[in-house]
Amino acid sequence: MSGHGPAAVPPCPELFTWEFAADPYPAYAWLREHAPVHRTRLPSGVEAWLVTRYADARQALADTRLSKNPVHHSEAAHGKGKVGIPGERGANLMTHLLNIDPPDHTRLRRLVSKAFTPRRIARFAPRVQELTDALIDSFAERGEADLIHEFAFPLPIYAICDLLGVPREDQDDFRDWAGMMIRHGGGPRGGVARSVKKMRGYLAELIHRKREALGEEGADDLISGLIRASDHGEHLTENEAAAMAFILLFAGFETTVNLIGNGVYQLLRHPDQRALLQKAAAAGDTELLAAGVEELLRYDGPVELATWRFATRDLTLGGQRIAEGDPVLVVLAAADRDPRRFAEPDVLDLRRR
Repeated sequence: MSGHGPAAVPPCPELFTWEFAADPYPAYAWLREHAPVHRTRLPSGVEAWLVTRYADARQALADTRLSKNPVHHSEAAHGKGKVGIPGERGANLMTHLLNIDPPDHTRLRRLVSKAFTPRRIARFAPRVQELTDALIDSFAERGEADLIHEFAFPLPIYAICDLLGVPREDQDDFRDWAGMMIRHGGGPRGGVARSVKKMRGYLAELIHRKREALGEEGADDLISGLIRASDHGEHLTENEAAAMAFILLFAGFETTVNLIGNGVYQLLRHPDQRALLQKAAAAGDTELLAAGVEELLRYDGPVELATWRFATRDLTLGGQRIAEGDPVLVVLAAADRDPRRFAEPDVLDLRRR
């Protein structure tokens, strides 16, 4: 007589190895199926919850009990020796939209939206095209290029510096500072700390100069717009304006570099999809081009994890009890491959709707 019990669950793949970094999607598939809200120890030593299913991810990102402010972790973990949570490094650059909650988030967003107008962005588009053409022209005749070093890296840094109003003669300094932070992952010591300090000092001085120059002809850059922004008599403080400039530069820069690199890599691996995109570009099919970018963002996006969340009280997520003070990381790369939300999620389909 023999019986057939439930199939044994395969062991959890090892996370945070070189093999995982090269291709995390098999591990994410295991987590989605067997442990969609999973507590693990990160390489930094911090224990955090990883959220990998699409529905749970949406719930976590919208849950007001999960704060973006690191103080909620610091208070809960005081004296427990936990390390690796963002917060102190460049503290006066951390008061930005990614790290605060309402009502401060609401106030900052309202003020920033007054500077980030569609008119200002539309007027800037020709400059982005000019930069793009110049970078491509610099290597086109060679027939080959280092995509990251010669195109993906300089394009966003120079474009964002121009948008912010950083003088051209200072933009290479920003490129060096941003490169240091990208290469070393925002570590707390050494060159990264020096780069953050230099950028913080430069932004403070630049904002002071632009505040003094308000009203002068031609001062229509984004930093000047942030300084001018007013809502019921409220203005951004100089620290808040510097923090917004920092996050626009750093976050906008890194995500663009990664999107260009990942996107081109996947198009090279999928020649049928590359041909489809080339045909759409030649025909001026902006709808397919936009859908193609969305699919590349989903399939191999520039950001693997959402920003840190911290439980402000005990709560339940995906059947797991999250204790007050626990860090929560939404794994966007896993949620965007969830078969419960996307048909054939491991297929790159630029026509996906």
